[in-house]
Parts: sequence; C-alpha cells; structure tokens
Amino acid sequence: MTKEQLHRLVAESTGNESNICQICAMKNGELVYSDCWHGFQPEDSVHLMSVTKGVMALLTGVAIDKGFIRNEEQKVLEFFPNYTVKRGEKTIHNVTLRHLLTMTAPYKYHSEPWKKVCTSPDWTIAALDLLGGRGGITGEFKYASLGIQILAGIIENASGMKCLELANKYLFGPAGIAEVVSHGDSSKEDQFEYLMSKRPHKKEWYSDPAGTVTAGWGLCLSAHDLVRLGQVVLEGLLDKKTVGEGHASAEKKNVCDGRVISCEWIHKMTTPKLALGERFGYMQYGYLWYKPYQEKEVYAAIGDGGNVIYVNVDEQICVGVTGTFKPRIFDRVDFIETKVLKVIQ
Repeated sequence: MTKEQLHRLVAESTGNESNICQICAMKNGELVYSDCWHGFQPEDSVHLMSVTKGVMALLTGVAIDKGFIRNEEQKVLEFFPNYTVKRGEKTIHNVTLRHLLTMTAPYKYHSEPWKKVCTSPDWTIAALDLLGGRGGITGEFKYASLGIQILAGIIENASGMKCLELANKYLFGPAGIAEVVSHGDSSKEDQFEYLMSKRPHKKEWYSDPAGTVTAGWGLCLSAHDLVRLGQVVLEGLLDKKTVGEGHASAEKKNVCDGRVISCEWIHKMTTPKLALGERFGYMQYGYLWYKPYQEKEVYAAIGDGGNVIYVNVDEQICVGVTGTFKPRIFDRVDFIETKVLKVIQ
C-alpha cells in the first residue's frame, strides 16, 4: 500500500476509518509519515477520549520520578488527610494507587454515575465518595473513567502543583509539545460539544470547577503530539533493554534517569498485570496502557473514536491516530498493523 492509497482509503471510507482526522508516524526517531483528513491540519488538536488515561499514567510516573509520590503501593487516603470517610466504609482505607492504575479499584455503583460527578463542585472528592464498598478489594478489572479522576487529585496534593502545570513543565514541554491550556469548567451543552465536536480543538484539557483536569478523558492533542509521547515510551523501553544488557551501575542510572520519564516507570507501566476478556479484545493491561499482542512488543494507549498512541519496540515505530467521536471503534491497532505499517516500512 502506498501513502496515496492509504489517504484514499480513509477519505473514501464510510465505515471504521471514516472519522480519522490525522495519522502521524515516527521510525527510529524520525518523522516518516503525516496525513490529515476532513479539513484538519497537522497542528490541530482532537479530543483524545480515554487516551487521556494513558497520559495520566505517564504523569504518575513523573510524580514518582520527582519524589512527590513514593511509589504506586501508597494508599489513596494518604493523599487526602482531610477527607471524611463515609460511616461504615472500610474498604477505601486499603485502596492503593496500583488499584487505580490497573482498574482493579472497587466502587459503590453498578454503572458510573456521570451526572452526579460531573455536576459536583469538586470531581475528585465526588469520585472518592464512590470508592470502596462492602465487596472489598477483589482484584477484579472494572473499567472506571470517573475513578481515574482520583489520580489527578493525588498528583496535585502530592506535588503542590495543578496537574496541568506539572504536565506542561515535566512531560509536554520536555517531549516537544506546545503548552496545553485549561478549557475550564462549562455548561452541560458545552461539555457535550467538547465531547462530540467534529471541529478542531485548541491544545486544551477540560477541567472541573476546582480547576483540576478531567483525568479519564478531556485532553486534546494532535497526532504529532501523540507520537512525541509514544517516543517517550519507546525510548524508555529501549533504554530498559540496554540496561538489561549489562552496563555498569553508574551508566545504568544515567540511561534510565536521563529521559523525560525513567525507564523503570515506563517498564512498570507497560508490563502486563491483567489479562482482559472479550470486551477488550483479550488484550493485556498494565498501568492504564494495553499490550494488544502476547507475542509482540507492542503497547498502546487507547481511546474511543479510535484515538491511539501505538508503540512498536521491535520496529522502533510510534504511530499516533486521532479521530472525532464515533462509537464502537476497537480495531485501530489492527488498522495500524495492517495498513499504516505497510506504508512506512
């Protein structure tokens, strides 16, 4: 497949590829492919949906690398000393960051109460109110976009910085991504437009009334930005392999600590902790990042609409794909493997 054929395939699609706005790819650290559709330009930003969660995993690593957080085994309530636990609630005391990062935290609901949280004055506290329950911590995977909001509060309370400020200073800036601004809190109508818009966004991140970014969704970046974040992950994984080949201790530390995020965290984040079921394509799950294939060193941050950061370690390839909202698109990694890689290899 040629680049022209790929462009035409997306442009003429009436199915799964019809909502793609941008594709960008890097190989061996060099830009090798960039294309746009539906009037979008390379610098335009798109709402990434749940790819935002993968970025939150990176920011958790930043907070640990900087010493704001000791490690992911810390209890959630350590970061909220003034939080009043509901009467009779015991489970919440044992929930750790690891439980949030692996989606194994327990919650007191059957379906996520979006209206309750998204109309509250502080979404982090509203999400905390949902954490725990009589069932205890079972280790069962429970996909929870609202629960990830707690991570944003943890990072802010631990660092003394707003989550967006920390992201711009320690992740986006060093990765070569221009400053991301806060969208701010808004009306129900604006929030719906933010989620469903078919037009380009600013480089922005939705936030709650307390000024904390929405951690489970809400970040808007371009496909070029996504490959820059993918490169951060790729370099960390390649550094981990280099360290494993037997460098002296001082060299090991320099290799691992010289990146935007340490290779130790990138390795932890991408190492599978859970095997997921049919709903998630039998992928494996690390810390808010997926491993789509058992036999390949491929990792991805995945969101609705087919938004994705794709990292292929063996081929040293990163791909970013953005798309406006369209339900039930789960094949974007397969699309990259079967279509995009053929264009750039």
